[in-house]
Amino acid sequence: MDEATFWGCVQNGVKPDRGVPELPSEALPADLVFVLISRVGLDEMTVAAMSKDEAIARLQKYWMDGT
Repeated sequence: MDEATFWGCVQNGVKPDRGVPELPSEALPADLVFVLISRVGLDEMTVAAMSKDEAIARLQKYWMDGT
C-alpha cells in the first residue's frame, strides 16, 4: 500500500482495493441456493448453472406443484 492510499483510508475512510472479487449482480442469494439443494433436491452443479430468474422460477414451481 502506498502512502496516499494509506492516508486516504485513515482520513477519509476510503478502503484500499485488496483484490477481493465483487459478486456478480445476478449472484444467487445463499438461502435460495440452500433451499434449491436441500428442499427441492437439485444438485449443486444444476443450481450453479441457473440464472437468478431460473432459480426463482424453479422454487416457485416447487411451491406450486411440490416437484
